[in-house]
Amino acid sequence: MTRMRLGSAAAIAAGTLAATGLAFAPTAAAVTPQTATIAATCSIGGSGAATLTATQTGTSATVTLSSTEITTPLAVAQDSASSTLTLVKASGGTTVFTGTKNPAIPAGGGVTVGPLDGTVASGDSLEAYGGSLQIVVFGITISCTAGGPQSPGPFVFE
Repeated sequence: MTRMRLGSAAAIAAGTLAATGLAFAPTAAAVTPQTATIAATCSIGGSGAATLTATQTGTSATVTLSSTEITTPLAVAQDSASSTLTLVKASGGTTVFTGTKNPAIPAGGGVTVGPLDGTVASGDSLEAYGGSLQIVVFGITISCTAGGPQSPGPFVFE
């Protein structure tokens, strides 16, 4: 009986210490804002609003672009589009996000690419306006550009 009480007390103490450790653990680095919108024009698929969603873990970051207004004329299989998103740094230069991630998209469906992987530094401020998105599918390159600054503003990485 005494062993059971000691075992239970030890388990409770360990659980309390683990919970306390989690409460004081450093939080993951974050990007703000996490989503932004742009007005994009593409060489195929038309033009319209697109949403950019960014995430960050340390120096690794991802960006996903999705639009219900920019569409594909043909069905696109999952993970078959090779995409390169170039964002402009406020400090000068660019940061490139690449990948072959995309959901299956039916003919006439809205375009989604990503998450696309890139590397960022603390304090990087990245904007789609002035950059570009290149999507290669079926050997055809589709180019998209933003018609103005993203809203509510550039992505700022911690």
